[in-house]
Amino acid sequence: MADWNEVTYLRKPQPKGQERRATGAVNRALQSGGTVDTKKKFAAATNKHVVTDKNTAKLDRETEELHHDHIDRSVAQLIQQGRQSKGINQKDLATRINEKQQVVNDYESGKAIPSQGILAKMEKVLEIKLRGKDKGRPLEPKASKK
Repeated sequence: MADWNEVTYLRKPQPKGQERRATGAVNRALQSGGTVDTKKKFAAATNKHVVTDKNTAKLDRETEELHHDHIDRSVAQLIQQGRQSKGINQKDLATRINEKQQVVNDYESGKAIPSQGILAKMEKVLEIKLRGKDKGRPLEPKASKK
């Protein structure tokens, strides 16, 4: 006859979460002939959010050398001319748009991958259009809301 206060365990409970990944638990599973699955996590414990603009499958099928679109040379010259007409250097422009000086340097040399946000900030500071069909024209001031 069984006593109601007694509990009988038929097997040991499985380890949970971090316990399963511990070195000792892995070694015990290997020694007992249990299955051990190992996976390498790509970019684990980093703060990298990689986003591609182009379709990855399309890039895989492509046979030619692939490259990213760079800033147009005419836009690079407009940035440089606009900056010089305002009498500011690259560092001052970078400070005004809250970017690094290297970003401004890359845009002016034509090496940068275009970002609409950065171009918009440059347009406001330089007061010239850098995007669209009216490139190089003065930026019209926005009407104030009343």
